[in-house]
Amino acid sequence: MCGVVGICHLVGPGPVSRKVIEKMLGAIRHRGPDESGIYLDDWAGLGHNRLSIIDLSSGVQPIHNEDKKLWIVFNGEIFNYLELKEDLLKRGHRFYTETDTEVILHLFEEKGSECLNEFNGQFALAIWDRAEKALFMARDRLGIRPLHYVLHRNQLIFASEIKSLFATDLLKRELDPIAIDQIFTFWTTLGGRTAFNGIHELPPGHCLKAAHGKVSVQGYWNIPFCSPREQFRWPIEGLCEGLWEILHDSIRIRLRSHVPVGCYLSGGLDSSGITTCVKNNFSNTLQTYGIQFEEKAFDETEYQRLMAAFLGTDHTSITATNQDIGASLPEVLWHCEKPLLRTAPVPLFMLSKAVRQNGMKVVLTGEGADEIFGGYQIFRETKVRQFWARRPDSQLRPLLIRRLYPYIFKEPKLEQMLRSFFAKGLTEVDDPFYSHLIRWRNTSRAKVFFSTDLRAAIGSYDGCEELAQTLPEDFSRWDSLARAQYLEMVIFLSNYLLSSQGDRVAMAHSVEIRMPYLDYRLIDFMGRVPSTWKIHGLNEKYILKKVFKETLPPPVIYRPKQPYRAPIRASIFNDRPPYLDEMLSDGCLKQTGLFDSRRIRKLLGKLSSLQHASEVDSMALAGVVSSQLIHHQFVSRFPFQPFEPVVPHVVFDMRSTQKNQPTTG
Repeated sequence: MCGVVGICHLVGPGPVSRKVIEKMLGAIRHRGPDESGIYLDDWAGLGHNRLSIIDLSSGVQPIHNEDKKLWIVFNGEIFNYLELKEDLLKRGHRFYTETDTEVILHLFEEKGSECLNEFNGQFALAIWDRAEKALFMARDRLGIRPLHYVLHRNQLIFASEIKSLFATDLLKRELDPIAIDQIFTFWTTLGGRTAFNGIHELPPGHCLKAAHGKVSVQGYWNIPFCSPREQFRWPIEGLCEGLWEILHDSIRIRLRSHVPVGCYLSGGLDSSGITTCVKNNFSNTLQTYGIQFEEKAFDETEYQRLMAAFLGTDHTSITATNQDIGASLPEVLWHCEKPLLRTAPVPLFMLSKAVRQNGMKVVLTGEGADEIFGGYQIFRETKVRQFWARRPDSQLRPLLIRRLYPYIFKEPKLEQMLRSFFAKGLTEVDDPFYSHLIRWRNTSRAKVFFSTDLRAAIGSYDGCEELAQTLPEDFSRWDSLARAQYLEMVIFLSNYLLSSQGDRVAMAHSVEIRMPYLDYRLIDFMGRVPSTWKIHGLNEKYILKKVFKETLPPPVIYRPKQPYRAPIRASIFNDRPPYLDEMLSDGCLKQTGLFDSRRIRKLLGKLSSLQHASEVDSMALAGVVSSQLIHHQFVSRFPFQPFEPVVPHVVFDMRSTQKNQPTTG
C-alpha cells in the first residue's frame, strides 16, 4: 500500500507549493516509508509515498505514460494486472516499469473511466491529464483503500488521510455535528461523509472528475443483489463448486507479490479457510498471526493453536491486555480519524505492529465473509423475528432467540428484558431497515449524553431518512437476508470494518492487508445464491462450511460463532489511562462542546458502582472518550503526532519556469 496526495487548480493555472506537497506526504509517511515522489506543473501537484511490494526496483511514483501526458499516483493493488498487461502489450502499449500502477494508466488511456470495471483489486488513485487540465480519481468497489478530498478556493485538494489535508494549513478544522450523530447511530459515518466539516471521502465504487471548473462524482458499481426469481437454481453441490473455483482464484491472485505474504489466523472459520487454502495449494512455509486476550470471553487462542498445529504454520501470537488496549487508544484514533464506539480496532493495530516487526509487509485476512455468507447474528435475528412476527402472541417462537444467545439467557432476570428488546418493531416487517432498526435505536440511546449545543446543531436531521434515499431501486424486491446484507455491507463493512478495523490500523505500521472474500467476482456470485444456502435453518454460513468441510478440523467447522470484540470498560475505565480524567473533565468537555458534563459525571458514577456495564453504557463511554480525543488531536491541538516533511526520492517538475527534467532528492 501507499499514500497519495495532491492539489489541483480548477479554473486556471496557479502555483502549487512543493513544500506543501512534501508536508502533506510527511503526515502520512507511515503509509509508504520506502520511497516518495512528486510531480508539479502550472496547474497541479501530485505526491506519493511508496510501500514497495510489486517491482521493488523501478516502481517509484508518480508514473507517466509514453508521451508524459498522463501522470498517476496510486494506492493499492490491481491483482489481475498481469492479465491486463498482456492484452495491452498486444495492442502496442509499451511499459518502462513492472508495476500494476503503469497498467492502470495505459488502460485508462484506452477506456477512460470504463477501465475501472476491469480492475480486480483494492485501490485509490488519481490521474492528472496535463494536456486537458483534468483530474480523475477513483476508489475500489468496496472502499478498502481510503481517499479524501476538499474543495477550497477553486482548488481540489486530496489525500489518502485527512491529516494530510490539514497539514496544508489551508483548512478550518472542526467536527461535523451530523457526522457525530451518524456515528452514534450506525457506529460510523454514511458514505461520503467524514467526521470533519467540509472534508469528503470519495464513496466506495465511485469516481470523481474535475475539469474546466466543474467537479462531478458518479458511481460505477454497487453491491449486487437480486430478487429471489433471479437467483441461481443450481443444486447445492454446484454452488459449492462454483464458489470454490472463484475463491481459489481470488486467493491465488492475492498472493502476487515480490515480498512474502502471511495470513491473519483468528481460529474462526473464515481466516482458517483462507490459511488452509494458502498452505495446501500455494505455500509450504507460511507465517500466521493471531491475538490473545486476557479475558476469556474475548479469547480464541485455543482454536488458533489448533489450526497452527494442524497446518504446521509459523504462528506468532500477541497478547492484548486491557491496559495495553486502553493505552493505545489515542494512537489508534489518530490513524482512524473518527470517533469509535468500540475498542476492537486497537488489538488489530497491535497485531499489525507485530507483523511489521517480524519483517512482513503483506497479510491475507478473512474480512468480509460474515457479510457475504450470512455469518452475523443480526441476520439470524431477522429470520427469527420475522417468524415470530407471524404469530406475535406466541410464547414459543421468541424462545428461538435463546438459541442465538444462550450465554445471555442463562440469567432469568434478563430473559424478559431481552424478549422486550427483540420485540420492538416486531411486526414492521416491510420496513426497509427492519433488520437493523432495533440495533440503531439501541445505539442511539447514547445520544442522551449530547450537549444542548450539539443537539441544536443536529436539529431535526434523521440519518435513516438520508440512508433511505440511497437504497437501490429494486431493494424492496430482495428477500430479507439480502436487504440486511446490503445494509451491513454498505455501512458497517465499507465505513467501519474496512477502515477503522482494516486499512487504518494496518497501514499505521506499513502493513498491507488483502481480503480474498471481497473479490468482486465472489460478491457477484453470492449475490445470486439463494438465502437458504447462506443461513440453513439457523445454521449460519452454511455454504462456506460445506466448501471447507473436507479441509478444516471439525472443531473449527462446527464451533459456535464468536464475533470479534475487545473489552471496553475494562480497557478505558477500570485502569484509568492517563488521558481519561483530562478528556472527561468539566473543562475539556466545555471546550469541545459535544457532551453534557452533568450527564457524563452520572455515567462515570454508574460505571464505578456497577460490576458490569450495559452495552449502551459501554458504547457511550467509548464514543464520548474517543470523540473528545479526536477533537483534542485534530481540532484543538493538531497535530497529535508531529511529523516532518518528506525529502522526495524523485521530483518531476514540469512548471513553465523549470527545465522540465526529473530531479532526485
